[in-house]
Amino acid sequence: MSKADQLFVKMCTDILDHGTTTEGHKVRPRWEDGTPAYTIKNFGVTARYDLREEFPALTLRRTALKSAMDEILWIYQRKSNNIHDLKSHIWDEWADESGSIGKAYGYQIAQKSHYPEGDFDQMDRVLYDLTHTPYSRRIMTNMYTFADLSEMHLYPCAYSVTYNVTHAAGDERPTLNMVLMQRSQDILAANNWNVCQYAILLMMVAQSVGMVAGELLHVIVDAHIYDRHVDIVRELIARPQYPAPTVRLNPEVTSFYDFTTDDLIVENYQHGPQVKNIPIAV
Repeated sequence: MSKADQLFVKMCTDILDHGTTTEGHKVRPRWEDGTPAYTIKNFGVTARYDLREEFPALTLRRTALKSAMDEILWIYQRKSNNIHDLKSHIWDEWADESGSIGKAYGYQIAQKSHYPEGDFDQMDRVLYDLTHTPYSRRIMTNMYTFADLSEMHLYPCAYSVTYNVTHAAGDERPTLNMVLMQRSQDILAANNWNVCQYAILLMMVAQSVGMVAGELLHVIVDAHIYDRHVDIVRELIARPQYPAPTVRLNPEVTSFYDFTTDDLIVENYQHGPQVKNIPIAV
């Protein structure tokens, strides 16, 4: 059975059984009817996914992998903060009349800094360092820029990625690993979406620099289930589990900036029915 399913069920069960509630406290999110959106939460939830073993897609329900990839390309490849450059509508609630979400996400990745080797934006510097100094401990991106927070329509949730290279004895190629830091996560709506997104990002970057995609370590500071999601989560985690799908990239693509969603190959994805009409707190 999918290891992602097993980790997800354990995480949700731990939150429901042992989490603390924000009910009765001052909270920012609201439901569409204006009611405060309370949560049950756990602090400091971590999960490891080894892409050498299997791709971490839930089978309890389907994760839209190509849409997840499109959003990650929007942020790290197209470096956009405008929803008109994104095929899905998940950011519509936070966009202004021009389609902008402010100085957030792709805007931050596009910002250039000066180095002895020249000027690089955040993603270009990652690719440069992995090519020239792969064992550096300074290879990362960070979207949580305090000076720009007031001009972001939503503070970044998954905000920092750190890359780390290992090369075990006997391995032909080095392994590229990733740590994803996330300050907050709506577990039902976003957990596997984010996991799959960053697994795909790790795969694309690894292929671009001639490495093997290894471990994704996901760190969530505030892992929460919203009050109106509890019954949905209980039904979801009780569902049958299936083997993980096979997910790979077109091997002909060797540049990070050449990948498209057509280069994501998904095979044997068996899954339960989709969960529809999930209420989203804004």
